[in-house]
Amino acid sequence: MTDDELRDLDREVKKRKRIASEWASKLHDLVEDRLPAGWQEIPEISQGTIEACQAWAEANARLQAAQKG
Repeated sequence: MTDDELRDLDREVKKRKRIASEWASKLHDLVEDRLPAGWQEIPEISQGTIEACQAWAEANARLQAAQKG
């Protein structure tokens, strides 16, 4: 993998981590501010959080593997 490809993959990991953090923030806000009245939002926010974290984990695993050679 070239240096440019590694940099691109590193940027992807950082982007996906930011997105996962944004979803986690939504989940936190739901818990802190809108429950129990906002209970209907739990599935959508939870699923978004799970998907964002999975996307980060997959990108991070690719980066780790590429860095090891």
